[in-house]
Amino acid sequence: MIKNLVPVALIAAVTLGATSCQNNSGFKKTKDGLEYKIVKDAPGKTAQMGDVVEVNIVFKVGKNNGTSKDSVIIDSRKEGGGKPVTMAVREGRYKGDFVGGLNLMSAGDSAIFRISYDSVKAAMKGQPMPPFGKSGDYFVYEVTMISQKSKADYQKEMEDKSKAQAGTDDKMLQDYFAKNNIKAQKTQSGLYYTMQKEGAGELPAKGQTVSVIYTGKLLDGTTFDSNVGKDAMKVRVGGMSTIPGFDEGLMLMKKGSKATLYMPSGLAYGAHATGPIPADACLIFEVEVTDVK
Repeated sequence: MIKNLVPVALIAAVTLGATSCQNNSGFKKTKDGLEYKIVKDAPGKTAQMGDVVEVNIVFKVGKNNGTSKDSVIIDSRKEGGGKPVTMAVREGRYKGDFVGGLNLMSAGDSAIFRISYDSVKAAMKGQPMPPFGKSGDYFVYEVTMISQKSKADYQKEMEDKSKAQAGTDDKMLQDYFAKNNIKAQKTQSGLYYTMQKEGAGELPAKGQTVSVIYTGKLLDGTTFDSNVGKDAMKVRVGGMSTIPGFDEGLMLMKKGSKATLYMPSGLAYGAHATGPIPADACLIFEVEVTDVK
């Protein structure tokens, strides 16, 4: 639960390959061979390369050439707590990559893209294939575009939201400290911490491996993750292999230290809901560093 998010990683991992249309069923092809069908064509300018779009994606394995007996593998609305996936409009990395078809859509549009399993297998050149498909199947992507923005507009919007959320988070943490009579130190990034036990030796340096026992909680006290009673988790610090607040907190702790980290959502998962962690959630981590190498 403390690793960085890789949005729609599984979706991206199987969007390879040139298509081979065996059953048109109203599908058209791009010049790169991507099969597509525009289901709903709302008025508006289509997305341009470099734009940032929000989309809902249902990824299926289509049986019988993608026309029946579909099996849903990923529904981004369920995976993301109801929120759409944010993606950049770009060229497909491979022929048949459905991302290369996003510039056929505008906000309000719905489309279906499909890629034959056999073409994906050929493009992957002997690499392991996803276990949920077989020869003759299609990887099918039902895509609804919720919004589209230029890269500059999107970046400004994110900066404005981040500033507003940072203020909200800080007040929430300050109220929590006042209610629970906690005196926490604050770093320049906005991370708060209390040190229950000061360890010995030097602080961890970037690239060193830290062994950690931890418990993660929401502000209401709900525990969402813990490795207490299990093997220590090994983290290479300074490389952002964990969420930013956890990584920063570990670099404040010597071997043998025990501390509690209080992190605003911007140093945790931000606007992304993940498992039991809601979007824009401030998090608490009780942490013990057992070793530094």
